[in-house]
Amino acid sequence: MIARIIRFSILNRVFVLLAALILAAWGVWAVKNTPVDALPDLSDVQVIVRTNYPGQAPQIVENQVTYPLTTTMLSVPGVNTVRGYSFFGDSFVYVIFDEHTDLYWARSRVLEYLNQIQGKMPANAKSSLGPDATGVGWVYEYALVDPTGQHDLSQLRSIQDWFLKYELKTLPNVAEVATIGGMVKQYQVVLDPSKMAALGVTQNNVIEAIQKANQETGGSVLEMAETEYMVRASGYLKTLEDFRQIPIKTNSFGIPVTLGDVATIQLGPEMRRGITELNGQGEIVGGVVILRAGKNARETITAVKAKLAELQQSLPKGVQVVPVYDRSKLIDRAVENLSHKLIEEFIVVALVCGLFLWHLRSAMVAIVSLPLGILSAFLVMYYQGLNANIMSLGGIAIAIGAMVDAAVVMVENAHKHIETWQHEHPNQVLETQARWNIIARSASEVGPALFFCLLIITLSFIPIFTLQAQEGRLFSPLAFTKTYAMAAAAGLSITLIPVLMGYWIRGKLPSEQRNPLNRFLIKIYSPMLDKVLAHPKTILLGALLIFLISLFPLTRLGGEFLPNMDEGDLLYMPSALPGLSAAKASELLQQTDRMMKTVPEVATVFGKAGRAESATDSAPLEMFETTIQFKPRSEWRSGMTPDKLIKELDKAVQVPGLTNIWVPPIRNRIDMLATGVKSPIGIKISANDLQDIDRVAQQIEQVAKQVPGVSSALAERLTGGRYVDVDINRMQAARYGLNIKDVQQIVSSAIGGENIGETVEGLARYPINVRYPREIRDSLEALRNLPILTESGQQIVLSSVANIQITDGPPMLKSENARPSGWVYVDVQGRDLASVVQDLKQAIDQKVKRSSAMSISYSGQFEFMERANARLKVVIPITLMIIFLLLYLIFRQVQDAVLIMATLPFALIGGIWAMYLSDYHFSVAIAVGFIALAGVAAEFGVVMLFYLKQAIEHAQQSLSSSTASLTEQQLNEAIHTGAVLRVRPKAMTVAVILAGLIPILLGTGTGSELMSRIALPMVGGMISAPLLSMFVIPAAYQLLIKRKLSKN
Repeated sequence: MIARIIRFSILNRVFVLLAALILAAWGVWAVKNTPVDALPDLSDVQVIVRTNYPGQAPQIVENQVTYPLTTTMLSVPGVNTVRGYSFFGDSFVYVIFDEHTDLYWARSRVLEYLNQIQGKMPANAKSSLGPDATGVGWVYEYALVDPTGQHDLSQLRSIQDWFLKYELKTLPNVAEVATIGGMVKQYQVVLDPSKMAALGVTQNNVIEAIQKANQETGGSVLEMAETEYMVRASGYLKTLEDFRQIPIKTNSFGIPVTLGDVATIQLGPEMRRGITELNGQGEIVGGVVILRAGKNARETITAVKAKLAELQQSLPKGVQVVPVYDRSKLIDRAVENLSHKLIEEFIVVALVCGLFLWHLRSAMVAIVSLPLGILSAFLVMYYQGLNANIMSLGGIAIAIGAMVDAAVVMVENAHKHIETWQHEHPNQVLETQARWNIIARSASEVGPALFFCLLIITLSFIPIFTLQAQEGRLFSPLAFTKTYAMAAAAGLSITLIPVLMGYWIRGKLPSEQRNPLNRFLIKIYSPMLDKVLAHPKTILLGALLIFLISLFPLTRLGGEFLPNMDEGDLLYMPSALPGLSAAKASELLQQTDRMMKTVPEVATVFGKAGRAESATDSAPLEMFETTIQFKPRSEWRSGMTPDKLIKELDKAVQVPGLTNIWVPPIRNRIDMLATGVKSPIGIKISANDLQDIDRVAQQIEQVAKQVPGVSSALAERLTGGRYVDVDINRMQAARYGLNIKDVQQIVSSAIGGENIGETVEGLARYPINVRYPREIRDSLEALRNLPILTESGQQIVLSSVANIQITDGPPMLKSENARPSGWVYVDVQGRDLASVVQDLKQAIDQKVKRSSAMSISYSGQFEFMERANARLKVVIPITLMIIFLLLYLIFRQVQDAVLIMATLPFALIGGIWAMYLSDYHFSVAIAVGFIALAGVAAEFGVVMLFYLKQAIEHAQQSLSSSTASLTEQQLNEAIHTGAVLRVRPKAMTVAVILAGLIPILLGTGTGSELMSRIALPMVGGMISAPLLSMFVIPAAYQLLIKRKLSKN
């Protein structure tokens, strides 16, 4: 069938060329329109429910909001995990769905269940769904600064909240623009308890008066002189004077008591949970542009930058927008780096073809098929919705050598056929029709075998498609593009390549013997092969011994999920001790930022403590996230590398109470949202009692620090928060006519400062807050003597109705699937993850005593690695079975298929030693390299065996009698002919594959850490596989044929 397709293509060559041109044009269009990003989006399908419950302690938030929400969300169809976080005044519930769940279907399901429970939630708790964005969504961050000092933090915050935010939200694919830091302007009503008592005004009277005084309404319409007039009554509070004039009541003389009589009204900052700082110079206001899930990051960032440049003119004088994180730089570097690699590979492959064939037009046949294959891959990517990123472009990059393979062997075979014709007809010129016939015959001879070879390489990537979760999302773009590129190459090899060969392989072709490279290869290989054929069993035993010796380095290899990638930017994420005040967090942030700025390679340092106003950020105030942008590499000191830079930063930042953790920004966001862990290994302790969780977590922290390879271990403190407990005595309160709610009203409003409304100033909205003066609530004793005026006019103090004391409690609460949990974060350096986790598990089992109903589990990158390994153990044998079936289809003999399968382990030898000598750990990236190697090695075995069989068939046909058998000498001569005289196609196969891989292996720059790990086993294997196969296959095949001949 394949031979018929080849002949059909040659007959209809004009249509084939037209189809190739259309494919090229369509492919170029697809390349221009394919979305571009740095990394594939690895986040789970998740919906975030954020509930704002102002002024409430974490335990209250957990009991009244988070626990009811998490238990309800567990019932949502398709839910995998539900993570709950209870902070001061905020609850975050992450609902994580099964893979391949549609995001918008998931959002509608969560909304449906949220509506069911909304009625049971406290009145002040306001729930909302987070944006349809993921961990990769933080694509652009900027800072609003005013170097002139004309605008304070509250004015900058107003510009961000009520101007920039909404302007940027109008851009396509922007899911949310979140504000970080700054100060929100607040109208503060500071009550004077003594004046209130003297004038008989209660706190409730004040709140009610303010709410009644701050409203507008309409009075329908009036018709006057045949015209309608709409009636409106003004009433919003606009100035501090408006507040002071609010009437509360009238006294017995009919004189009004106003708010100004019983309170001081002032402007001040609202309590904040997020602080930002720039370059150690002081606080600023920050903004984060969050990308909609799966959209084009590069395009969106370009639009954001253009919009900000346009809006700069509309900003008040002196205010500037400073970019502090820009993903597009990484995207550009990654795409540029891989594009350069593709060009390098093109050139190297062209040189290899030219060297071996000694004929430019013939080399062009192989080269033309490359861009067409790549454009075909882009075309399918575009319609599948895949982004062009490090992984998808890498898939094309590692396929390049193998893509040219078929073309190279077909061109070489055509050369051989034409050379034979010229030898047989020395004085004749090859006519056009005769040339096309020879091309058709030569292409039909090797085409079917090569087509199946490419099919084997294409299908060898099946295991990668079966990977799930993060590892699946990371490597599937690579597997898709490599598969598409190989499939396109397979299709082109039996359609376009024969047609191009017919047009371009003509004229006087240089003889194979005239090429010095071919003569050199034959000269080396011929005597070696003679020795192999003289002692085939010794060679096979030697090969087996080499294979067994190679098992030694295999046992010495460590494991990791993914190598650390250099994203160009860095994130500093220490954890301070809980209970940190906003002022202290701001001071620490400025201190660490200033220390980092002393390193010469650092361009900007953007510090963030606490969280942004976004559901995608659930960081507590003590969690710092400092984004460090570096200067271009050309401005770095000589000899400076990213690893050395991290060490230098680590030395520069030494602050007592802070544990240094340095992580890449994108990977960190992905890991935190996928596993809730911000370090390579997270140890989760689940139990019913927080005290137990805290005790065990601290024990694990101490044990983990002793394990080799652990650079830092940090247990979250579950009882590190500080509380002022107001324990209300019901009987005492009842004596004064007060119920629990009446006393709690005093606690929440007078002590805590409760927001009771907001002013409307054009588009802006600012909160109104009622509280007691700071001096009468800033110590335990002052709180005990806090005055309360009851409805009956009695003046009492808080201690007469409640017991007040300081206690310890949780600074925040975490739960997973509605069970309280605590985490220990473990960072690893200088050792592989798998070994560290193994040692950790042993140490924890031996030294940590668990309570009843407690479970300890391990999460983070290690979790992905284990899951990937388990999946690959099942799928790889199935893939080998598919390869075996395809090999059987090529040769139609079980023994031939078995022979090639048996040579596959020898291909792995070079890969194993290459890993061992390079000191790489075994990872999913390395596994991908080995899987790709298996397909390519099988192809090499097929080419070798094909020529051996062909040579033996010719020898059999040349015998005088058809029934006669080959003698041992004739058999050896036939094998010698098939192996040595056809060394050129075999050497070219290896050379083009290596030529395609070496630029990736030796490459540096963005994405090279991952790509080099995929290329390394392939390069190692492509050195060992040809060497062993060129000796092992002839030796094994000789023994097989001898056995068959002896039976006859």
